[in-house]
Amino acid sequence: MKIFTNASLLALAVLALLLFSGCNQTQQEPMRHIVVFKYKPSATPEQIEQVTKAFGELKDKIPGIVVFEHGVNDSPENKNLGFTHVYQMTFEDAAARDTYLPHPEHQKFGELLGQLNILEDAFVVDYAPVGE
Repeated sequence: MKIFTNASLLALAVLALLLFSGCNQTQQEPMRHIVVFKYKPSATPEQIEQVTKAFGELKDKIPGIVVFEHGVNDSPENKNLGFTHVYQMTFEDAAARDTYLPHPEHQKFGELLGQLNILEDAFVVDYAPVGE
């Protein structure tokens, strides 16, 4: 009976290891991509809306984008340094973000920004969320 117990424990341990490793292989860590724009004073609300709409449409054109959100700074701390518009994408994982960066549709979005010539500056932060 002792051999049966050891064999059963070994089989259970192997099964648990296989299940755990299988979960890790299929589990994907999301990647957040935050872009904050400082528009030129000459930018019109219509132009900013055009940029926002085009940015949001990338979700339907590039695989791996799970969520697109945007908003305008509303902080009372007055520390935004003129950066007013926030755009956040959540990617399935870092690989999806890496596919997005050189994607032709993302390049077209960059061309639109260049044509409109309303962007004064931008900064980007990418991170994998901790604590979800």
